[in-house]
This record gives sequence, structure tokens and C-alpha cells, in this order.
Amino acid sequence: MAAHCYARAIPPPHVCDQAIYPTGTLAAVDGEPFDEPSGHHGGVEFAGPLGWLKRTNHSPGVIAFVRRARRALPGDPDFGDPLSATGVGGPRAVARVADRLLERDAASREVSLGALQVWQALTERVSGRPANREVTLVFTDLVGFSSWSLRAGDDATLKLLRRVAQVVEPPLLEAGGHIVKRMGDGIMAVFPDPITAVRAVLVALDAVKGVEVEGYSPRMRAGIHTGRPQRIGSDWLGVDVNIAARVMERAGRGGLVVSQTTLDRIPDEDFDSLGVTAKRVRRQVFSNKPDGVPPDLAMYRLKAHRHAADDSARDGAAQA
Repeated sequence: MAAHCYARAIPPPHVCDQAIYPTGTLAAVDGEPFDEPSGHHGGVEFAGPLGWLKRTNHSPGVIAFVRRARRALPGDPDFGDPLSATGVGGPRAVARVADRLLERDAASREVSLGALQVWQALTERVSGRPANREVTLVFTDLVGFSSWSLRAGDDATLKLLRRVAQVVEPPLLEAGGHIVKRMGDGIMAVFPDPITAVRAVLVALDAVKGVEVEGYSPRMRAGIHTGRPQRIGSDWLGVDVNIAARVMERAGRGGLVVSQTTLDRIPDEDFDSLGVTAKRVRRQVFSNKPDGVPPDLAMYRLKAHRHAADDSARDGAAQA
């Protein structure tokens, strides 16, 4: 039988098959499960609970709220930044790892660092060492070192720095001091009390006199100040640190200068055991006022009795 093709008319759609939404009200959208992501990864928004969590985690308002809450917690509310995370200790080590792993500008980051903040505060409390306890700060450097090193070259300079460190650092450490940082030809150290710091620095100053490299004998100067600096990580910052550095600068061509604050905290009997005299350092009439130092802060040069006697003899000879 021959095949026949029939043209079949397609009826128009029934009225029930038409969209029931009035024009301009709702548009048809493709649906997706509530718990599946929308779009692709890499910063694109997510739908469902995951999307809500991500949006909340990065909400500026939520982040600001958590940061305010951290200020009510014990410890440093900024704990976790590069300054506070340096040094030894469990909380600081974890904070350094967290800094690399946690998302930036996220509430989850602030919550995690808040927990570390409390951990660090509890660690300091248990150890009995509060963050802002009174300490004695020591700064040292070598007089004329830059000019000499320029002429001597790198090899001789490195040799000198090693020799100086070998004789300067042991007396400071043996006395209970802590080397905070090494700054080229100088160091910053911290001590629990003034008398210990002064005694250790006097020993170090005397030891440097025996150092000689290629015919050059360095002269060291030191400054000591007592205060309550801010301890941030393994460093110490604040006004008292600046004052200690300025006190060292007043030592001029060498020797030891201490602030009035440090001298006042040394009992008379302990000071007598040091074998030194204290002479107030007077500012030259035409010299510039030192920056970062209170105008009423007095400074004193400490000299061994034999040196003080030599100075008095020279003064008497000059007057004669």
C-alpha cells in the first residue's frame, strides 16, 4: 500500500496553557535547590544557608560588631597584627599561622583572633608578667662607628661587631636582661629593675675597652631610662622607649647616662655599691632642645670614682 502523507493542523494553545501572570508583574525564573550554589566559585554569591553564612561573615556591620566586642575582652584588642604576633609563645605562634589562613575582612577572622587575644592575656596573667609592667630600658651604640666602617670595609666591620657582641651581651644576659633587638652597632635591652641594669651596663662598658680590630678601639655609649612601655609581641614601644634612646644620645662621646626616673629608683646603699658618682648633664645654651624628651626630665652621667677623680683634677688644673 502506498504511503500517504497527511497534513495535520496544529490547534492553537488552549487558554489554560497560557501564562497566568499579568503582564509586567512576575517573570518566570529557573529554580534551583535551596542548598545548591548559584553560579561558580571564586567570589561569586552563593544561595541557601552557605550563601547566607558567607554574606554574614563579610558583612561590614557584623565585622564592626565583633571588633567592638573584642575591646570588652581581656588582653590586646588588636592582637593578631604583625607587631603583636612576633616573638615566642603559643598564642603568638598560632596567630602567625591564622594570619596566613584566615580570610581578610571577615567576622570569622575577628572571632578567631579574639579567642587568641584571651589566651594571650591569660598566659600573661598566669606567668605574673603584666603587659605594661615597669621595666628599665637600655640603649647602646658605638661612637663614630659609621665613619670608621666606611673606611674599614665590610670584613673589618663584621669582625668588630662580633667582638663587641661577645663582650657586651653576656653581662647583660647573665644579669637577667633581655636583648630586645640588635640595631647594627647597638642594642636595645630591657631589665626588671634599675640597679641590675646599671650594674650590667657598667660591666659591658668596661669590657668594650679591651676590644681592638685592625688598630681601632671602639667607644660605647649607653642610656638607661625606667618606665612603663607598651609590650607588643617581642618588641617594646611607646614614649618611654623614645626617652631611653634620647638619654643614650646625651652620652655624647661615650659612657653612661641615666634618667632622673632611673636614678630615683636606686636605693642609696645600692648606688654606693656601684662605685660611681652621678653628675647632672647640663644642656648647652645654644644646643637644640632634644625631641621626644619631657622638658623637666633631668639626666645624669655616671662615672667610676677613679674617672670622676681624674675629671676633678683636670678641672682644678684648668682653673689654676
